Amino acid sequence: MIVILKKNPDEKQLKNLMGWLESMNISVHPTEGKTHTILGLVGDTSAVDIDLLRALDIVADVKRVQEPYKNANRKFHEDDTVIPVGQTQLGGGVFSVIAGPCSIESEEQICAVAQAVKASGATMLRGGAFKPRTSPYAFQGLRGHGLELLLKAKRMTGLPVVTEIMDLSQLELFDEVDVIQVGARNMQNFELLKELGHTGKPILIKRGLANTLQELLMSAEYVMAGGNHQVILCERGIRTFETATRNTLDLSAVPMLKKLTHLPVIVDPSHATGISWMVKPLAMAATACGADGLMIEVHNDPKSALCDGAQSLTPEAFDDVMQSVNAILPHAFKAPKEV
Repeated sequence: MIVILKKNPDEKQLKNLMGWLESMNISVHPTEGKTHTILGLVGDTSAVDIDLLRALDIVADVKRVQEPYKNANRKFHEDDTVIPVGQTQLGGGVFSVIAGPCSIESEEQICAVAQAVKASGATMLRGGAFKPRTSPYAFQGLRGHGLELLLKAKRMTGLPVVTEIMDLSQLELFDEVDVIQVGARNMQNFELLKELGHTGKPILIKRGLANTLQELLMSAEYVMAGGNHQVILCERGIRTFETATRNTLDLSAVPMLKKLTHLPVIVDPSHATGISWMVKPLAMAATACGADGLMIEVHNDPKSALCDGAQSLTPEAFDDVMQSVNAILPHAFKAPKEV
């Protein structure tokens, strides 16, 4: 349920209203928008008398929210969420590009790629230290040592870093990581999501291979229910009957999510297809349809990459993508956001 207050509500009346609602074990989340204040009510609101609420002097309207996700719902938070990360941000009209190798392989590799993507305009550096792989025999990352190398590249370039966590036991290693990524395979690892809800770090959640948008938003809700509202959503392709590409990139998810939620939405065109030459057109399309940013895999020697070389761009190819994306940005679609 949401309670829309009139402009400049009386503070004493507002305090009494919030106290009354909280006395019924309802959690109240106030959000100040540009034109009005919204109270988001989370909990069992079945006993709340809507007519009584509407009759209060400071109340403009009351609406029941049918969707199971509350904190992530744009009805609760009309304005776009802005998530500060280092010297940059995600959301709020700033287009973010997260770039770097699928896997961290050496200090030379990660530092060279970091310098190259920064020169081309990337705002954050990605790199995998812990890698979930379908085969138990495939390279699964340098783990703790990989994180150390990623942080060296961070100190060298000043770029905030994004890397994936796979298990709660790894959390203490992520103290200096700027954005913790929850991969597609862990999107519904609810115990992990709950724990990440108690951290003070931005959490980037990738859509699962066969998950709906509502399920993605419910995963975000798990993190937000723990008190951490710094959540970024990532569309990275879903599994369909099509076999020509690694996954099927669902770009319709971008405007739909922008309508449903206030959280930043980015797109990963690299994992979407698994084919490097397709990254550019899909990155351009993602930009045009209103994404808040991109996540792109870049490797200084893709043919020799230990993981996902086929979908990785060279630094030169990444620079070309950035030029095309920047040309599209002024004309990008803006999704309607009416509550």
